Amino acid sequence: MAALGWLTPRRRSATARSVLAGEAAAEAARKTSLQLEREREEASAEPPAEPEFPVVGDVRAAAFFDLDNTVMQGAAIFHFGRGLYKRKFFQRRELARFAWQQAWFRLAGVEDPEHMQDARESALSIVKGHRVSELMSIGEEIYDEYMADRIWPGTRGLAQAHLDAGQKVWLVTAAPVETATIIARRLGLTGALGTVAESVDGVYTGRLVGEPLHGPAKAEAVRALAAAEGLDLGRCAAYSDSHNDIPMLSLVGHPYAINPDTKLRKHAKEREWRLRDYRTGRKAAKVGIPAAAGLGALAGGTAAAVALHRRRH
Repeated sequence: MAALGWLTPRRRSATARSVLAGEAAAEAARKTSLQLEREREEASAEPPAEPEFPVVGDVRAAAFFDLDNTVMQGAAIFHFGRGLYKRKFFQRRELARFAWQQAWFRLAGVEDPEHMQDARESALSIVKGHRVSELMSIGEEIYDEYMADRIWPGTRGLAQAHLDAGQKVWLVTAAPVETATIIARRLGLTGALGTVAESVDGVYTGRLVGEPLHGPAKAEAVRALAAAEGLDLGRCAAYSDSHNDIPMLSLVGHPYAINPDTKLRKHAKEREWRLRDYRTGRKAAKVGIPAAAGLGALAGGTAAAVALHRRRH
């Protein structure tokens, strides 16, 4: 930490928390990825076909995907909250707050720090005292009920292209690592980097390890995981919709802006990053996008346009 000496105490403390959150997320992700890999080996009858994109067999390359509004429509933590309410984990008043935050997120298409912090605090208070295994089991059910139909086909196609090329694919999200791991498993991804909630003897304490995996903490997590996995970040790709993830996107050699918010779109265009928007069907830069992903983009964009039209009329 000596390199942080030039920072003010407050900035130094914030940076230290980001590093701690990133390292904790990386450690948890590596553990869960081994189990996911074993499960995929048992379930797979034959190896996947090898596409033209990305580079086949480049084991020092990997892909990192933001989750909310990049892989999935809306925020995972809000969908998880709906599922917990259905199971009577909390009252109607708290559900109304979750619903309002989710509505704002879907209409604005960006993360609001105050809304996200409020949601995290609510979630921590709700799960405090519950066993991790219990929430994992419930999370599987919630995925089927509220999340499975909200995966963007276009982004899913991009992730599959990396997998088919023999590369590892990780989710990187502020959502709880348990929820992110469930989604990664269901999508056949390598694993997930997520916010690590503290648990003692398998029971949640209601506190976090470090801080939420958001903004700079995501970049720290990716950097830590890349070092542990022997990856060359210059050959890796990262995907996100939010300007909050510019630190993570800037870390890799192949950054992609997916369903970008206004700030990220501007930043990406200035730096000639690849762009793809699945919300309206409009096409951005097509450089490096595999044909399968293009078909997914059309399907995802059409569905989103219809849904948006219905909500507005």
